[in-house]
Amino acid sequence: MEVLEEQLWHLNIAKRSTMKDSTTYVLDIDVSKSTEEQNSQIIAILCSDKAVRLYNKETMTCLQEYNARPAVLSGVRFSHTNSNLVFSACSDGAVRLWDARVSGTGAVQAYTGYPSNVFISFDVSCNDLVICAGTEKVDEDAFLVFWDGRYTPNTESKEPLGSYSESHDDDITQVCFHPTNPNLVATGSTDGLVNVFDINENNEDDALTSTCNSESSVNIVGWAGRDYKQVYCLTHTEGFLWWDLEQVDTEEPITLCKIEDMRENVSGCSIDYLISGFYQKRRNSLLLLGGSQGGDISLLNCGLDKVTHLKTLTGGHSDIVRSAYWCEGDDSLITGGEDAQLLLWKPKAIGTSPKKKNSMKMASSVQQRVKVHSAKSFLTKQK
Repeated sequence: MEVLEEQLWHLNIAKRSTMKDSTTYVLDIDVSKSTEEQNSQIIAILCSDKAVRLYNKETMTCLQEYNARPAVLSGVRFSHTNSNLVFSACSDGAVRLWDARVSGTGAVQAYTGYPSNVFISFDVSCNDLVICAGTEKVDEDAFLVFWDGRYTPNTESKEPLGSYSESHDDDITQVCFHPTNPNLVATGSTDGLVNVFDINENNEDDALTSTCNSESSVNIVGWAGRDYKQVYCLTHTEGFLWWDLEQVDTEEPITLCKIEDMRENVSGCSIDYLISGFYQKRRNSLLLLGGSQGGDISLLNCGLDKVTHLKTLTGGHSDIVRSAYWCEGDDSLITGGEDAQLLLWKPKAIGTSPKKKNSMKMASSVQQRVKVHSAKSFLTKQK
């Protein structure tokens, strides 16, 4: 822990980029994974103005913008094998693929869902072969919809392979594939459940390998532990839960840590909400990020008995931080929020960028999603 604390202590703002519209929220962040040169990494951000924007990580300059109006976007993910390909899910019932090498701002491929689908979460398997998106609940149904994720040029759209519809009974807020096993996917819902599926099985009942109950509404789900045999979740009530899946079929307790409200259980800092979590494989440590209403970011180390405050990053954001991405390759951190700011934090960086600007956001919420009618289907095993 001493090495981790020392490394984090030297984090400073290296670069700052500001949205053209001061009322734009940065809602989600991903970073390209397949490039060998660190300087060529690309940042993709999801914005509240329904646009996906790409940035050069080192210069923090905007490279490209894709606009999906009028539908609301709900996530952005890079392809694991091609840094030029970016996926985004949308409330109009489609996942779209964007190619930075293609001129124009149109999607090169669409993965369309069923007529009822309003996607609010999604992810792509580590080998890019499967896309999975989670829907809002419509009537009595909440779906996990699956597609063959491979890019096939000159194909206008792809139909689903099928769906799961029995394992969650409310909005599916999170879909998170296993970092190394493309058949495993964890999902979270406002029904309080975190489910883990092996999608190589023939039907939904067999695919559901474990269910963990957060007893709250699930906000974020992630994988942790050596060989990623643990899952954790952050709840909408600012709780933190951490489970060991290896104990599912044993008599040992599955829960490693449970904190119902992080705002009341960490000393040394002031936390108003939880931003995200990151498992650092190199150090075998789970790091949480908590935020304040004024934009400060607290870095927290998770232990089996307690969560410890390591450092608070100040002088960056002036409003709520909505999203973050930890780059383990160079121990840098990328953050974005409601102040229309995108920040790159690096160890021992010399803070030469302009100081944080005051928030000028309008007192309005992100646009509401539109609910439509429902239909059922079931996932069949891919041949």
